[in-house]
Amino acid sequence: MKKETITNNRMEDIISLCKRRGFIFQGSEIYGGLGGVYDYGHYGTLLKNNIRDSWQKSMIQGREDVLLLDSAIFMHPTTWIASGHVGNFDDPLVECRKCHNRMRADNILESFGIGADKMPIDFINKELDKLRAEKKLKCSNCGQVDITLAKKFSLMIKSNFGSPTEALNEENVVYLRPETCGGIYLEYKNTLDSLHPKIPFGIAQIGKAFRNEIAARQFIFRTREFEQMEMQYFIHKKDTKEKYDMWKDIRMKWYIENGIPENKLAWYKHEKLAHYASDAYDVEYDFSCFGGFEEVEGIHARGDWDLSQHSKFSGVDLSYYDEETKERFVPHIVETSAGLGRIMLMFLDYGYTEDNLGGEKRVFLKLPKKLAPIKIAVFPLLKNKPILVSKAKEVYDLLRKDFMCEFDDNGNIGKRYRRQDEIGTPYCVTVDFETIEKDSMVTVRDRDTGNQERIKIEKLSEFFKSKF
Repeated sequence: MKKETITNNRMEDIISLCKRRGFIFQGSEIYGGLGGVYDYGHYGTLLKNNIRDSWQKSMIQGREDVLLLDSAIFMHPTTWIASGHVGNFDDPLVECRKCHNRMRADNILESFGIGADKMPIDFINKELDKLRAEKKLKCSNCGQVDITLAKKFSLMIKSNFGSPTEALNEENVVYLRPETCGGIYLEYKNTLDSLHPKIPFGIAQIGKAFRNEIAARQFIFRTREFEQMEMQYFIHKKDTKEKYDMWKDIRMKWYIENGIPENKLAWYKHEKLAHYASDAYDVEYDFSCFGGFEEVEGIHARGDWDLSQHSKFSGVDLSYYDEETKERFVPHIVETSAGLGRIMLMFLDYGYTEDNLGGEKRVFLKLPKKLAPIKIAVFPLLKNKPILVSKAKEVYDLLRKDFMCEFDDNGNIGKRYRRQDEIGTPYCVTVDFETIEKDSMVTVRDRDTGNQERIKIEKLSEFFKSKF
């Protein structure tokens, strides 16, 4: 199921919470904003980094056959000629002459049941003319029927190396990478020569990519600047199916282990494949804010296209020699490619919860505990009692050695609980007068249930380690 519209108020609620609690802000908002660009605030950065670290732990720390890379955003421009991006990485664009709203022509045709994926621009315009003649071709923004012909719109963002006053030309043009895997292919040989991994092995990296999207909507789901978590796994051709199925299984398990129920996940099989690919599946999540399943990660069997192309265009031999079998071959590739922003939106969508607690409506983020931006919040019962504040600071200093903690004494205790609930903090610790005068015990409150229990200060670290 492929949907591009927001079907209810869930997205508005998520966006409001993200701004209110410092997760995500519109980029350049004080200047009116920059479409498709977002900034991550304190809690958003912590959540995003926790998701990233979970992926990296699964892909690197938990394995012996995957290596890390952090390649440059700028690459030699021939990289993108070899990969086919310069010639083929574009979408068909139409524009409303009335309000200048830009729309993807293939999406318009698909909404009328006309398949147009990768179709020539002449075919697309022929079909648009039929809709235009029937007065069915309308602007999605203002409803007017004065729509331009379709033309190719490159998704590559150009820059230049040299004087910033120089005009872009074929000699100085470079591109901001549209995907991170290009850097992996370019550093495949250096990795092979310096670390001597034996096939099968993978190279993984997390980094920024950039695309000049026609319509960058849907909050952080589709943006012009985004982070990818990618892995290219180099194999012998004969092992393609085995390794492809292995990585499908590994990646699906990662979502389930991070708290997403199986019934909220699905596989989407691509029927139309790139000419070099033998298989392609997407991991899809059932987004409440979209009213259906959308892609969060792709797993692709890419054949030997990538290394063969870069070998051809660079003149450098990118084959692999197997010492045991005495065979030389160009490796085939199984790719796993996940969008960090999309996965973060998935956790926000799944975690956003409204319930009644103590007779009052509340909103909270039911995030997996290990991904929550703040693990424990520590309160003094009253902020105007120095003896409580001092003791609460002691507890805070004790816990933050092992956990990401926050000290909070702003407002009454109920407001503090609600604030931490919206941040997604799993546990709140309150220091009260009994802590000091009676038993050295604090109240620990559970985010999801609101249940409270008294725990000795000296046993807090052990208690929370068991929880996380």
